[in-house]
Amino acid sequence: MVRYRLLMLTSVPIIITLLALIALTMYWTVMYTWQNALKNARADLAVAHHSMELLQKEQRMRLTALSESYDFQYLLRNDEAKLSEWVRQQAGRYDLDFVVVHPASALGEFSKANRRLLMNGEEQTFFQQLDEMALEDLHPNLPARAQIPLLSEGEIESKGLVSRSLIPVFNEQNNLQWIVDGGMLLNNSTSLVDRIRDLVYASDTLPEGSIGTVTLFMDDIRVSTNVPLDSEQLNGRAIGTRVSDEVRQAVLASGLTWVDRAYVYDDWYVSAYEPLRDHDGRRIGMLYTGYLEWPLIRIYLTNIVELGVGIVLVLLISGLVVYRGARDLFRPIEKIHQVVKAVQLGLDRRIGSLDLTPDHELEILGKQFDSMLDQLHQRNEVIKQASIELEDKVKARTKSLHEKTEELEQHIKLLNQARSKLVTSEKLAALGELTAGIAHEINNPTAVILGNVELLQFELGDDTERVKEELGAIHEQIDRIRNITRSLLQYSRQGGVQDEVTWQHLNPIVEESLTLVRSGTKKHAIQIETNLEAKCCVEVNRHQLLQVLVNLQMNGVHAMDDQGLLKVGTEDWIDEQGKTVGAVVHITDHGCGISKENLERIFNPFFTTRRSGTGLGLSVSQGIISEIGGDICVQSTSGKGSTFSVYLPDKAVDNSGLQLAKIEE
Repeated sequence: MVRYRLLMLTSVPIIITLLALIALTMYWTVMYTWQNALKNARADLAVAHHSMELLQKEQRMRLTALSESYDFQYLLRNDEAKLSEWVRQQAGRYDLDFVVVHPASALGEFSKANRRLLMNGEEQTFFQQLDEMALEDLHPNLPARAQIPLLSEGEIESKGLVSRSLIPVFNEQNNLQWIVDGGMLLNNSTSLVDRIRDLVYASDTLPEGSIGTVTLFMDDIRVSTNVPLDSEQLNGRAIGTRVSDEVRQAVLASGLTWVDRAYVYDDWYVSAYEPLRDHDGRRIGMLYTGYLEWPLIRIYLTNIVELGVGIVLVLLISGLVVYRGARDLFRPIEKIHQVVKAVQLGLDRRIGSLDLTPDHELEILGKQFDSMLDQLHQRNEVIKQASIELEDKVKARTKSLHEKTEELEQHIKLLNQARSKLVTSEKLAALGELTAGIAHEINNPTAVILGNVELLQFELGDDTERVKEELGAIHEQIDRIRNITRSLLQYSRQGGVQDEVTWQHLNPIVEESLTLVRSGTKKHAIQIETNLEAKCCVEVNRHQLLQVLVNLQMNGVHAMDDQGLLKVGTEDWIDEQGKTVGAVVHITDHGCGISKENLERIFNPFFTTRRSGTGLGLSVSQGIISEIGGDICVQSTSGKGSTFSVYLPDKAVDNSGLQLAKIEE
């Protein structure tokens, strides 16, 4: 409707503007929120780093306090033999995991950097990765406390990550006398990471539902963490799990500080990592801080939904205002639109009054449109009348032309029939004259040969047994020549001896033809199946029909290479109106069949695909059946067999009569 189209035209600019604002707002908020989240993560990592430094400083201060205590100084001056044992017992008092003293002679056990600082009287605190034996040297309980089962690998990590402080102790001569060695084992140190977490993530600093986590890594293994094994239930600690390959390559391999979103064990966290280095500057672990990403995303999505709801409400309110404000303009336009659609459907409608002021643009447009419709209606009436007159003239001319066309087609059809008959007659006359002469010329020498052979047999008497096979072959060839000449004469006379055409029952003639065929196929593996159901009598020449049936049946036998099943059946010939007009004989073989290119040529004289055939059998048979008004049709599939159907009318007609219609396959 026009109303909604105009509403769309007025609303689309608003919608596009709001969508653009939404896109910009989403982009800016995403960028700002994410960048702010990364800055917070970096700041959290810095706080954790400084917290770790403060803890190490506190650790160093405790060792300094130990070395300056009265008891330590007393034993140092009066009973150095008891000093080592007494120092080991002070670890728990100073909240340390181990405290030992080394004599100055053990300075060589430390690294070059450690030795230089100790000789200069400088205190030092550093991270160090120790194996099981080194841990046991510091305290017998440390190896057991340092063991961490690797959750996904089924192995146990025995090395330990320690925060170690060295305090040099000099004698009165300002010579290095003792080295106080103490620190904390970071493996499984949950209180330490929880203390750092509480310093980094104060209450109400994270989004609702999020958790802050801190982790200490030895290489890529979490040795102390408050990252839960289940981020939803907040159960357990992910100690003994490894960091992702991406983070390991960036922090441990390249020594970079990595700040981004990371998959921490079972969930995504906004994370920050930095390397932990030992006293020689080697990267031996990592410090991690991070918090769950999903609560941050949830807050962002909530803001987007609230923004979207607000925008939809603005669109609805603005659309309602536009719709109500333009309603008076929509109604006249809708009326004009409805009239236009009615006119398109062929209805005679007018706009009429639009209830507007006379000088209103839409009122003037409506009057002009009504005037145009009136003029169009008048012109349509004139065109309709002219169209009716023209249609009558066209019908009259078309009827006359149709009648003349039918008359011309009938004349052409008769002309083609006459031409076909004339051509056929000329061919048959010429062929008959030729075949009669050939047969006569062949019969004369054949008779001489036959007579001499019979004379030769008479003269030889009993000696004919020696040449019996040769004489038999001569007789066979003479019979073959006589059969060929008989076929030629038969074809030249178009049916042979003109016996009388009489009413005959079809089934006895078919049975007689089968008797002749069986006698000629006794030595062959031929089975004959009959189904004689014809009841109608037909007007035929008995001898000629017998000749046709025998010829067709023998053709079937030859097509099957003298073996197989030959089916012969008869039935009444029923026309389209259900009236009996004659009888039909079907002869079916299961031989080689006839190819499509040969199917149209099989009734041509002298056409044959057999070496011993004359090519006259089907042509003569077609001529015999055509003389009485019948027809021979064939259906064949190459490689499967053929069916010849002989259609015989109940009343024969001569050549000058009407030929029966060609039976379609």
